[in-house]
Amino acid sequence: MTEPGSASAAHPHRRSDARRNQQLVVAAAQELFAEHGLGVTVPQVAARAGVGRATVYRSYPTKEDLVAAVAGEHFNRLEVRARQALAAPDAYRGLREYVQALFDELARNRGLATAFAEARLPSAGKLLDLIGLLLQNAASTGQVRPDVGVRDVRIILCGAARQLIALQENDPSVWHRYATLVLNAFRA
Repeated sequence: MTEPGSASAAHPHRRSDARRNQQLVVAAAQELFAEHGLGVTVPQVAARAGVGRATVYRSYPTKEDLVAAVAGEHFNRLEVRARQALAAPDAYRGLREYVQALFDELARNRGLATAFAEARLPSAGKLLDLIGLLLQNAASTGQVRPDVGVRDVRIILCGAARQLIALQENDPSVWHRYATLVLNAFRA
């Protein structure tokens, strides 16, 4: 509820403008991060959104806050998919389809790929833990090495993603090939 005499009461359209600006900032950041990775600057995001830098910083005090907001939405969707894969009747097929879909998504979104490979965001860590559970489920069927775990996901899966980013590889078929190689590394 707005207090009489407050800035919101004096500018009744400010909240809707602020929401619109925030949506513009997030959309611009999503586009730029996907195209160019996390090296994009806040001024570049502001310019693409058509707002001032202060507008970006008002909602996202640091660039990391903006990265977390943008990547968080993607990680949430990937988490939902991982949970669906965990419920798959064929554990290895669930793992295989998930890893291939993950690499397809990472190939299309340079910023998400970097956020995933660096695994600094809590949502990325949570996703890696879920992939570890997918591996454990598939290992129980004998189709995956029994000694694999989350650390292996971080080293092998994230390592492949990190190198594809470093090589500036944008071809989805190349990412798909490495998804297959990663899965083969986990096979029993």
